[in-house]
Amino acid sequence: MAAAGLKQMARERTVKVGHFIVEFVTPGIGYLLKNAGCDFVLFDTEHSGFHNETIKQALRYFEAASVPAIVRVPSKEYHHIARALDMGAEGIMIPMVNNAAEARAVLDCMKYTPEGKRGVALGVAHDHYTGGAVLEKLAAANARSTFFAQIETAAGVENAEAIAAIDGVDCLWVGHFDLSSSLGIPGEFSHPKFKDAIRRTYAACRKHNKAYGRLVPDVASGVDIFGQGFDFICYSGDVWTFQAALAAGVSGIRKGCTGKAGRAAASAQAKPAKKRAKPR
Repeated sequence: MAAAGLKQMARERTVKVGHFIVEFVTPGIGYLLKNAGCDFVLFDTEHSGFHNETIKQALRYFEAASVPAIVRVPSKEYHHIARALDMGAEGIMIPMVNNAAEARAVLDCMKYTPEGKRGVALGVAHDHYTGGAVLEKLAAANARSTFFAQIETAAGVENAEAIAAIDGVDCLWVGHFDLSSSLGIPGEFSHPKFKDAIRRTYAACRKHNKAYGRLVPDVASGVDIFGQGFDFICYSGDVWTFQAALAAGVSGIRKGCTGKAGRAAASAQAKPAKKRAKPR
């Protein structure tokens, strides 16, 4: 699936499973994700603190392993969006898209003429430093760039259908914590208001045949939301996966060793004391 590219993935309603990177950028990260079976990676620059040189390096690691990368940029500003694309991002995720006008403004930053107003830079990272006919390259870049609009405000839910209706918006992605906070119910994902927001956003995706995505903390949640219509499912993140696996190993060893030491001590106490030989 990873070789298909994000644009093609967004056109299909089959499940796509990826992973969230917010902390670890090593030369092997792309191959670790690939060999774990990931279809895509969501690379965060909103909350991670990653800056341009790190982003550019990470995109080469993902590219080498053929793992399509969605870069979540920190804002709707042109320099964040266009620069991530110039560095080679295939997908762009925009936080807190509230209405259709904001989505159209993002597309202006993402797309080259005649579809948008992105400044032209060719023969750089995004087109593998190659030459070629200008109009063909502009069209290819426009066809490749994939827009993931985050619905994480009450306004975004209200305008979800208008956002999904825009040609060039490929996926609506629920930011569940921010959305619950905007609805006045932070962290209450079983609340009727949150569930209604999910249903309304999915209805917008279904009506306009757009992909639907979300981050999940565990396997059960991922399977559950697929039943709710989500097809881009991002399984946990590097920090939490590493921490959970490490904690399980450390606590397991500690528990096993403590138990073994306790059993050894109990066994020693249970043994009768050896009789001392009588002096002759």
